[in-house]
Amino acid sequence: MALTASACAGQDSASAGGNSSEIHIGAWLPLTGSTATYGVAEKAGADAYFKMVNAQGGVNGRKIDWTVKDNAADPQQTVQIARELVGQDKVVAIVNANGTSQAEAAFPFVLTQSKVPVLNEVGGAENWYKPPRAGLFGTQTLYEDQAAAVAAWAVQDGAKKILVVHSDPAAFVNVAEQVAPVAKKLDPSVEVERLPVKYQTTDYTPVISKVKSAKPQAVVLILTSPEAAAFLKEAKLQGLSLPTYAYAPVAAESTIALAKDAAEGLKAVQLVKAPSDDDPAVQEFRTAMAKYEPGQTAGFLALWGWSNAKVFAEIAKTVQGPVTAQSLTAAYQKAARVDPGVSPVMSFSASNHLGTRSVQKVVVKNGVWTSVGDFYTPPARD
Repeated sequence: MALTASACAGQDSASAGGNSSEIHIGAWLPLTGSTATYGVAEKAGADAYFKMVNAQGGVNGRKIDWTVKDNAADPQQTVQIARELVGQDKVVAIVNANGTSQAEAAFPFVLTQSKVPVLNEVGGAENWYKPPRAGLFGTQTLYEDQAAAVAAWAVQDGAKKILVVHSDPAAFVNVAEQVAPVAKKLDPSVEVERLPVKYQTTDYTPVISKVKSAKPQAVVLILTSPEAAAFLKEAKLQGLSLPTYAYAPVAAESTIALAKDAAEGLKAVQLVKAPSDDDPAVQEFRTAMAKYEPGQTAGFLALWGWSNAKVFAEIAKTVQGPVTAQSLTAAYQKAARVDPGVSPVMSFSASNHLGTRSVQKVVVKNGVWTSVGDFYTPPARD
């Protein structure tokens, strides 16, 4: 009975959201705990965008009311928060939330029972979209495709022997395993080896010794930002200088802050343009952050939040009539060529719920992440 009541509350929330002068949406974010740097920054970026839009009159005259609750990156807390957002706060959608395992825990209640869509979640796995799940739409290039992109980059730069240094949990291993097939498809003579490292390792002295022994021509890092910084610092201390590539979680301001000059020359792929770019869309982001979120860093993570908020608002504008869970889902299924300016153009359909496979190359130059070229789609994975 409790589950039925909650599900009905979720359905009622869709109607309430559509009949009001507001579009009430919600999210779970890690605002405390070990991954709070992600949640706080993403919240600041999305808040800046929603505040700017509301100051300009909202979406088709409706103000966006975004309720964010701290899940401390915990799946069980996320389930409880999902019940509160749907049953008590009566949101019409979950927008720009954070976490793969956290979202997975909440999907049965939110997507299946309550029929409330989950839009632009930061995180994700390939099985979310193949086959597509009803009500679930994403804007983040899969980690597996990010690995394919850096593999191709290293091969195109001439590397014949690549060493993939990765954390040992299964999620990292799965991403690391994508490097070899793509590298070998581009150049069958390329050798690819993997070096697992215990998760959250801080002493990279023995790791760098093993890298030296392997004698690679390039290194690919599938690590968290602090781990990548520890790797880079120790490599510099031991005089190891190799072309180094990484996926999007490493391309963060924290990597440079922790590694300092050891990060110079680091190559990575990102989901958005570099926040330091002169592009007008990025300049708008920096201006809004300074106005609406003073004191918060206008960095990559904030730009993720900004981009996801913008994609949602642009698609919500296309809704004719009440903005409900059902009408938002229908709008996403028809959304083609949504251009956030700061991230790849997004296209969705009834059979494609992941808006993009594209990434942006970024490189640390003079202590700042700098965009290289434009967004591009990495090689297909078999």
